[in-house]
Amino acid sequence: MKTHHEETLKNALSGDIKAFQELFTVFQDQLKSYLYRLLASRADAEDIVQDTFIKAYEKLSTFKGESSLKTWVFQIATNLAYNYLQRQKRWVPDVSEKAKQLVLENEKLRNHIVQVHEASADAQYDMKEHIDTCFTCISKNLPIENQIALILKDVYDFSVTEICMILDKTQGVVKYLLQDGRKTMTDIFDKRCALVSKNGVCHQCSELNGWFNPKQNQQEALMKLDLVKESAKYDRHVLYNMRAALVRNIDPLQSEGNALQEILLNCNRMAMGEMPVI
Repeated sequence: MKTHHEETLKNALSGDIKAFQELFTVFQDQLKSYLYRLLASRADAEDIVQDTFIKAYEKLSTFKGESSLKTWVFQIATNLAYNYLQRQKRWVPDVSEKAKQLVLENEKLRNHIVQVHEASADAQYDMKEHIDTCFTCISKNLPIENQIALILKDVYDFSVTEICMILDKTQGVVKYLLQDGRKTMTDIFDKRCALVSKNGVCHQCSELNGWFNPKQNQQEALMKLDLVKESAKYDRHVLYNMRAALVRNIDPLQSEGNALQEILLNCNRMAMGEMPVI
């Protein structure tokens, strides 16, 4: 006897768009957050989700069941995102400093950030969410294939085999992309993040906490994070894994501070020339 999923898939393959929409909806939110992490733009992520739905439905007759439907759809979305990312510059490690300078020099932009923070219910500042945003920014320093492989594996828990299918690469290549991507991320965090390294140059998490939560003791806020509490005990590779675990448990589009983190990401995009300065 066929399960509901099998019956729905059969109907979808027969051209039933409602059946396909039902299957697509199951992983649509995850797909959107994945694209948001790749592109750092909510609007672009939403556009590619829509384009993916249309393209996947049009090509559904080519789906042979060699992977899950989710993996097959993620392959289509990834190809669309890849083409988009090829037209963009790779981000630089000090993008947050460039964005900070932009904000300091632009009163209109500063006021806009404050207005978003004060007016939106989804604009609370939480350091964990900013670590998530930082992970997105640092991953955009990677070559596109490394960025895709790393986010699929370390944040969305796709298997190496599934990533091979999504990227159309061999296992050896995917394992190298992951190893190389993690090393680059770890190196950047090690040199930059003042949360867990006394030599780190970036204090943005603490500075933003002081800006948006002026009454909160910064040291107290920092010590709430296992990442900070445990940093003296572990090497940098374990700290990378702790960051990835934290990121894995946050939906950047649905979190309590998503509106605030989005405007901060937009400041980075302004600093990289991806959007005009307000």
